[in-house]
Amino acid sequence: MATATIEKPRWAVVGGGMLGLTLAHRMTSQGADVTLLEAAPSMGGLTSGWSLGEATWEKFYHVILLSDSRLRNLLEEIGLADQLSWVETKTGFYTNGQLYSMSNTAEFLSFPPLKLIEKLRLGGTIFYASKIRNWKRLEGMPVAQWLERWSGKGTFQKIWLPLLRAKLGDSYRNTAASFIWAHINRMYAARRSGLKKEMFGYVQGGYCRIIQTMVEQLEQRGATLKTSHAIQSVRKRPDGRFEVTCSGREPEIFDQVIMTTPAHVVANTCQDLNAEELQRWKNIDYLGIVCASVLLKQPLSPYYVTNLTDDWVPMTAVIELTNIVDRQELADHTLVYLPKYVPADHPLFEKSDEEIEEEFLSALEKMYPHFTRDDVAAFRIARTRSVMAIPKLHYSENLPPMSSSVDGLFIVNNAHIVKGNLNVNETIQIAEDALSGPLAKALRETTQLQTA
Repeated sequence: MATATIEKPRWAVVGGGMLGLTLAHRMTSQGADVTLLEAAPSMGGLTSGWSLGEATWEKFYHVILLSDSRLRNLLEEIGLADQLSWVETKTGFYTNGQLYSMSNTAEFLSFPPLKLIEKLRLGGTIFYASKIRNWKRLEGMPVAQWLERWSGKGTFQKIWLPLLRAKLGDSYRNTAASFIWAHINRMYAARRSGLKKEMFGYVQGGYCRIIQTMVEQLEQRGATLKTSHAIQSVRKRPDGRFEVTCSGREPEIFDQVIMTTPAHVVANTCQDLNAEELQRWKNIDYLGIVCASVLLKQPLSPYYVTNLTDDWVPMTAVIELTNIVDRQELADHTLVYLPKYVPADHPLFEKSDEEIEEEFLSALEKMYPHFTRDDVAAFRIARTRSVMAIPKLHYSENLPPMSSSVDGLFIVNNAHIVKGNLNVNETIQIAEDALSGPLAKALRETTQLQTA
């Protein structure tokens, strides 16, 4: 008797950033029928690239650490592991109008703004945080209270408070101590992997090459990739399938849906969620970023990152990417990122590019006496209001699960990073957690060709 092959169930993955791409990559490797829907004109999300003068690189800065094992495994899977380059980096501090190096123990001990006891308490806080394994208990304590307790008032006022304000604005008051633990833990893990050195890496061609490679391999495995498809609604039909509508497009029918978009997009488009779950998604607040990419003819400093503690400086940090990435990758220029992290509703988002450019370049002129605007070959500004969910007090206890209240609808996004900070390695970890957890059974069932 002849058998009839039943069509494989269709999966929609909404959001074509590294999270959506990783999910699609792993799912199609198991034989799933995946359609990836991305609102922007190109895939990549926060890792997407653009042209900057004669160069092409990412809109937002990214770096690979030796301890980023999940990202390195993914690069191995897609055949780019041999394209990794590693560089030992230096760190700077700009405080009280002066630029200092803070790249080794000797420089730390001679750091003028802090007294010896303050340095010892700062170093002790970092070491203690690196040894904490029960991160959940830190969720119940404000980060400012925890840091002042362990580092002392002087160190907190001179170092920690300016850095918290630069990164979080006034949101630092409601942020849990687990936030700073995650930052310290990642950097300590990198040093353990790098023999006590800050070894940072990049793939030749940057994330533009990583994204393009993943896109090509997905298409080779039969995945459907659709850009300029902004999600408008996801609704459960009476037959149990989903009607997915993108702005200006005809609805499509899918059997299972994975949302990787920020919380507010989930709340606005997934109206079948129960009221309690919907409210929990609405309660998640995001940190946004306004990030300038500046292509320069000359370097600014020898530091990959310069931390800023002076209140007058309008940026969060100065990231000189070309202290990691070969200048030949960037048309023999220096690429500097000037990020400013602000809450999603901050008035900075309403300022024009020209206003922000004037503020940022004026700050560089004051900070670096050798810098002139004649050095600027290109200047562009990228903005997003939803770069990172703010880990408020008891954050993980109030986070909705990946398996939603609607059967067949999964919500897997960067808000589920609860014991790390936002970076590509943690994003891949979220994808892997979903695939080994709530998605595992559904994926097994839908990736097997059924016969009748």
